Amino acid sequence: MSAGTALVVGASRTLGLGLATEYARRGWDVIGTVRGDQRTGLHDLADASDGRVTVETLDMTEPEQIAALRERLADRTLDLLFVNAGIARGDIPVGEVPTEMFVEVMVTNALSPMRVVESFRSLVAPTGTIGVMSSRQGSLNLNTRGGQDVYRASKSALNQLMRSYAVRYADAAHTLLLMCPGHVRTELGGPQAPLTIDQSIPGVADTIDRHRGEPGLKFLNHQGQPVPW
Repeated sequence: MSAGTALVVGASRTLGLGLATEYARRGWDVIGTVRGDQRTGLHDLADASDGRVTVETLDMTEPEQIAALRERLADRTLDLLFVNAGIARGDIPVGEVPTEMFVEVMVTNALSPMRVVESFRSLVAPTGTIGVMSSRQGSLNLNTRGGQDVYRASKSALNQLMRSYAVRYADAAHTLLLMCPGHVRTELGGPQAPLTIDQSIPGVADTIDRHRGEPGLKFLNHQGQPVPW
């Protein structure tokens, strides 16, 4: 698969950094975003990339920052826009969740990724790909155990919003992907998760690349298998 230009939103660490690293390894030009001004693993990646990786600052929960980044990148064409987001804030029954926590998780995991997608869609090449990091925990059909109520709800909301987006722009030729990375050893996934980032992310990238140029929305895991809605 030929290389291109990827914007990875939320690339300072774990899955987002892994995806930026993987695409840089595959010869892509990668624009990765971080929050704040602290040095991150993405900065280290950029320093070692011979100019193929650049770092931009974005807190995607701040609409004015989304607009500012969109303006800075106005002359770029993206072959891949991928939005990585995921906070959980603990496994708390929904009746005990403070309103502020519910709002924070929903804004971070569902609303903000869609604001990024809506803002940057016009920069994506006509047959390019728009992807967001979802989770099997967002699947209604697979929820047989409960738990992680607000995180599950936020990923279900993200899936629903992406489906509405796909209908709204049904005439566009963009590939739209909801990606489930699997149960990965991150702060969110926990130390007992069966997959490392190095085991998950190459499969995520393979799946994204395999469906490049296929219009429409798909919900897939890191092995390229469909995830039930």
